[in-house]
Amino acid sequence: MKLLVTGGAGFIGSAVVRLAVSRGMHVVNLDALTYAACLENVASVADSPLYAFEHADIRDRAALDRVFETHAPDAVMHLAAESHVDRSIDGPGDFIETNINGTYNMLEAARSYWTGKGRPEGFRFHHISTDEVFGSLGPTGMFTETTPYDPRSPYSASKAASDHLVRAWHETYGLPVLVTNCSNNYGPYHFPEKLIPVVIINALAGKPIPVYGKGENIRDWLFVEDHAEALLTVVEKGKPGRSYNIGGENERTNLDLVRTICALLDDKRPLAHGSYADQITFVTDRPGHDLRYAIDPSRARDELGWRPSVTVEEGLEKTVQWYLDNEDWWRALQGRKGVGTRLGVKA
Repeated sequence: MKLLVTGGAGFIGSAVVRLAVSRGMHVVNLDALTYAACLENVASVADSPLYAFEHADIRDRAALDRVFETHAPDAVMHLAAESHVDRSIDGPGDFIETNINGTYNMLEAARSYWTGKGRPEGFRFHHISTDEVFGSLGPTGMFTETTPYDPRSPYSASKAASDHLVRAWHETYGLPVLVTNCSNNYGPYHFPEKLIPVVIINALAGKPIPVYGKGENIRDWLFVEDHAEALLTVVEKGKPGRSYNIGGENERTNLDLVRTICALLDDKRPLAHGSYADQITFVTDRPGHDLRYAIDPSRARDELGWRPSVTVEEGLEKTVQWYLDNEDWWRALQGRKGVGTRLGVKA
């Protein structure tokens, strides 16, 4: 199988690229190299004859047509997206342009290619989305594939719109699509504006560790390498037109998560006095902050044989150690726009 992966220099996309190449798949990485992308994320496979890179933007239809014609992929894994909720609050326009218009361009380029090749039965367009499209849960219950959409932020609304476009292209044009909605990812190469990297980096720098509100918001944490495994499973075994929820089965409050990271740092790089947890600082909550997300991944388990293999304790230990061992990687990203500052407060 030859995969065209959009956003393959990003966090999740690069995990997919590395895993697919390691399994002998041909991979074309299409990335615009915006602020959150980093080619160091795929440096381990960059010299492989199975890997090719295309510097292109999903908003550029002509570039997409060229990439499809040049590389003739068997499947598309569409991960390219603006994904930071706080940035979407401050600047929603980029999310509309990339997540909605960019997905439209990808669908039309894929449809044109697929039709031109005689509508091959094995072709797949796999769209990777988020559990945030479902809105917020109360203390109980889980998101399933039939949960009504209820997005609460510009980011989740743009992803919901892109999900609807993908399903419409299947129903209207017959394009063989797959949709996955995942819970919160974490792990190596996570861009240092997201919660877990912020906690680690601020702790090491002796800075306040920001926790929104009272830290009571609950997320289901999915180790990124488990997610990459799930995505390859879906593109190989999933039924066209079907959606699959991908979750880590690891619910934690934000405060519990932060305290666990601090305890790991206390063990791995102890302070002369006190604990890293002493740096925890409660800050004004994010506007429209969803209380709880939880994914029911039983469809992926029952139909495809996938389930997460990494507990949150195991995954956090691996993640913290990776950041300690790869300081050069995250320090090089500290100067990028918005990193290290509080975003999402303009509302």
